[in-house]
Amino acid sequence: MSSDKAYSAFLDKANQDSGGNERFTESQSILRATSAEVPKQLQQVEKYFTSETDEPFEPVSFKWEGKELPSEHEFQGLVEHDSEVSILKVEEFDPQGHYRDVVQAVEDSGNGKAQVFRVASGRTRVTYYVVVMDKDKGRVVGMKVKSVES
Repeated sequence: MSSDKAYSAFLDKANQDSGGNERFTESQSILRATSAEVPKQLQQVEKYFTSETDEPFEPVSFKWEGKELPSEHEFQGLVEHDSEVSILKVEEFDPQGHYRDVVQAVEDSGNGKAQVFRVASGRTRVTYYVVVMDKDKGRVVGMKVKSVES
């Protein structure tokens, strides 16, 4: 490339949309994160989830009148998302124990053992919710994290 203009034109062309099959817009990634006050100890968690993109864990809190954690279908309503939702055991989500401190902070924020909801957003994007019931305040609290899995 002999000139700055030629190089700039090359970069512009290289950065154009390739028209790939899977399109993902920011609006598709928006999942509801709160409808109730977030516990202070969850606001202090600073941990990243390792996947094809390293993302921070973020606190979540949802008003919930149930006596138990919601089902997959009920959780879809909480996050206001119609994608596939599945329930995982903590050991399935974190088989190596890298996120024990996140799970412990979640369990300390509520009553009982944490549970993980996996919410798919397309073929490769997933949001994990590590949550527990807070029966005293009528809410489901925890942490969420985005992941890219291809």
